[in-house]
Amino acid sequence: MGGMASQRKVATTALSGPHFLLLYAAMLVAAAGNTALQSVMPAIGREIGIADFWVAIAYTWSAVLWVVLAPYWAERSDHHGRKALTLLGVAGFIVSMLLCGFILHAGLEGWISGALTFGLFAIARAIYGSLGCATPSATQAYLASKTRRSGRVAALSALSSSFGLGTIIGPALAPLFVLPLVGLAGPLLAFALIAIAVFIAIYAWLPNDKYGRRSGHGAAMSYPSIASSVTGASVVAATSPRHDRLKWRDPRIRNWILAGVTAGHAQAATLTCIGFFVIDRLGLRPHGSEGPIAIVMMAGASATLGVQWGLIPRINLAPRQLIVLGALVAAVGLIGTVMAGDLYGITIGFALASAGFGLTRPGFTGGASLAVPLAEQGSVAGVITAANGISFVAAPAVGMALYTAHHLLPFAISSALLVALALWARGALRTAVAA
Repeated sequence: MGGMASQRKVATTALSGPHFLLLYAAMLVAAAGNTALQSVMPAIGREIGIADFWVAIAYTWSAVLWVVLAPYWAERSDHHGRKALTLLGVAGFIVSMLLCGFILHAGLEGWISGALTFGLFAIARAIYGSLGCATPSATQAYLASKTRRSGRVAALSALSSSFGLGTIIGPALAPLFVLPLVGLAGPLLAFALIAIAVFIAIYAWLPNDKYGRRSGHGAAMSYPSIASSVTGASVVAATSPRHDRLKWRDPRIRNWILAGVTAGHAQAATLTCIGFFVIDRLGLRPHGSEGPIAIVMMAGASATLGVQWGLIPRINLAPRQLIVLGALVAAVGLIGTVMAGDLYGITIGFALASAGFGLTRPGFTGGASLAVPLAEQGSVAGVITAANGISFVAAPAVGMALYTAHHLLPFAISSALLVALALWARGALRTAVAA
């Protein structure tokens, strides 16, 4: 279904179908590889014997760098060859995944200590966080420069859907790449090899845009994770005229951004803990737990995208209603997750929670967008994207610290926070359409 929609939307561009697929593959492989890593890291950490907290910090470190540097690469994509920056981002992903794969394999085999393993792993992940974020903005800018203004939103929306699809594909494929010789490091090495093929294809067949470039810019996108589903903010930022930066504390959008950051922190904190929770609740051995973890994460990603792509366009709720309903659904889902005693119950609970989060994000995105006039849509979209990413800075560490104290704490506190958000939003959020 997604592929057919993409093909229809590509028809509005001057870019051929194969060239569009090259840009799509660059985004897809990064999102799939990143979420595949997320699905195996709890098992790897437990197998090596590193405290859960440090495991979470090691692989969320790249998210912090992504949040900080994504706007920089989005600006550079306007001035440098977009093909070159696309290749830079894919190369950063390849180098990082290869190094991480070899480092983790060495740790799993006992060739180096656990502390050294995760210290080197964090350094290697920094390569992806620093350079990988160049790919989304560069591919958007490349596509925008080849697209008529009337068809630009549709074309960029088709391209951005690769991140959402990747969040399902990554966990689905990860257990298949846990092979005898490489073990739990297999998914990292496999996605690095896939990315090498994508890099070669882009280098060989994507036309160079260094000379004679048409106008068209890209925008920063949120870190690829099942907590970073597409909401359209990056597309708006990429298709709107440049404007002075909007402040987070602007009274027109302040409450909407606060609602988004609150829900985002609850989601990021519980997402970081869910793999460890699956192992502990089901009493699994680390090696072999990657399959159940992948099932839970894939169900969460599918529920989020199903809500955003299928449900929201049909229920026609106002932004405030989306936030209130989404927060309550997510809270119920998290409570159901921690009350479940088997894989089926955990999967259903986490999928319900993810569906709720899938409602809140478009809610605060739409509310903030409606609060400012057309001339400021690009600026508010930039703030929305930053708000989506900021949740990865502190929430994973806080969530794992709470999980270390007691396995139920991050889920219980996040549920209470979401209920409080729903109650607050009913009175504090007002949808006012700007002139």
